[in-house]
Order: sequence, then C-alpha cells, then structure tokens
Amino acid sequence: MSPTPGANGNGLNRFGDLLNDTEHLKMPIAVITGANSGIGYAFAKQMSSEGYTVFALDITIGQELKNLPCRSFECDLTSPDSIANFSNDFNASMEPLDILLNVAGIMAPKFNDALQSVSSSILLSTFQANTFGPLLLTQALLPSIVKAKSPKIAHMSSRVGSMTDNSSGWSGGGYSYRASKAALNSIGKSMAVDLKARGVVVLLLHPGIVISGLDKSGETEKNPEAVKPEEAASKLWEIVKSKDMTETGTFWHREGFELPW
Repeated sequence: MSPTPGANGNGLNRFGDLLNDTEHLKMPIAVITGANSGIGYAFAKQMSSEGYTVFALDITIGQELKNLPCRSFECDLTSPDSIANFSNDFNASMEPLDILLNVAGIMAPKFNDALQSVSSSILLSTFQANTFGPLLLTQALLPSIVKAKSPKIAHMSSRVGSMTDNSSGWSGGGYSYRASKAALNSIGKSMAVDLKARGVVVLLLHPGIVISGLDKSGETEKNPEAVKPEEAASKLWEIVKSKDMTETGTFWHREGFELPW
C-alpha cells in the first residue's frame, strides 16, 4: 500500500494519524475503488466536495486524483496481498467505514470476448477484477463497515449481467464481462442477506453507457446515449443515498428504476 498525499498535503503515512485528526472525525468515511479515472474519479470528486473523507483506491494514482482532497492509495484488487495491505491498516485505525463503493472493473475487447474467441486467461482476469476483487475487499473491510451507524456497500455492476434482460441491445456475446457482472450480482444479493441483521445496505448499480475508457474500441464515444462519468456518478450517488434497509439487495439503473436479475 502506498499513500499519496493530495494537493492539500493530507495524505497519510500511517492510518493511525486519523485518530488525531479531529476535523476528519466529524466526517463520514468512504472507500472508492477505481478512483483514478472515469466513474470512480467522479465519485471521489463529488463525495469529497460533500464533506466525505474519501479513501481513493486504484492501481495507479494520477495527478488529477492527487489534486483532489482525498487520501489516495495504490491498491490492486486482483492481488490478495494488496487488498490485505490496505485493509489491515484501515481496520487498525478503528474508524467506521460508512460507504464502500466498488467501482473498479475491466472489460475485454468484444472480439476477444466472443463465443469463438474467449479464453481462460480472459475469463480469469475479468473475474479477478470485476467479481473476486469487490468480494474480497468487502470481506477484508467488514470489521470497519459494521462499526458505522448506517453503512452502505454499492457494487458497480452492469445491465448486461441481467439474465432476464439478455434478449435485446447487446444480446449474447461478452462472455467474460457479462458473466463476471452476473456473478457480482449474485454475490451482492447474498451479501445483502448475510449483512441485513447487521444493518448494512447492499446495492448493485448499473451506470448505463458511460464515456469512461472502459471500452477501448472507441464505440462508446460514438453512441448518442453515452454520458460523461460526472452525470453517471451524480445520478448513482443520489440512488445510493436514497436507499435504506427496505431495499437492500436490489439492482438499480442510474435513471432510478429497478432492474431484473
């Protein structure tokens, strides 16, 4: 784990410093993955502006993220050691974690993710980032999550992970990506059941078509329905804030309607 100070110099060398940061103690805390770009960055920017103490995680930390008033850390969600390095220090700080946003994800090019071409290596790398990573990070941070008064976990899924909805639009294909998101939905649903008694709200989110760099083909930028990450994050954040325990374990489109499994 490598802490990176923001422009205001508030990066931490030790998580224990949080205990002496009286200003920090008044603020709710969020951990956001995939925060170096796209929707994750937009979440980090918006939530830090709303007064959250944001721990921004990604494999690399760019200058734009460093310029935000966040505490940014290099963390590779495909590496159990990297997850442990971050979570052990965070949990040792004894701080409650109010919001965990699992945003990070990858998508293989369509021509590599078709029935005729998908390989075990593509399947494994996609599941490690999109499915195993969110589960293992949540598991690792659970001691801090359950300390919060009204904790929430939101996983960035995708509508293509809906088996019911796999009949129109980009139907079929996308084997590793689609399956990884369907598996994430299953994990999120089970997580909601297991954590309900502990007061943790768990949500699955669909951001819609977003110009985020996830699709390397350039097709997203040409799609008239595509939106910028700021719009997707803003609408999704309103959904996260509006949900309570009565709607835990549900799957939401950024435009505010529930999606089928």
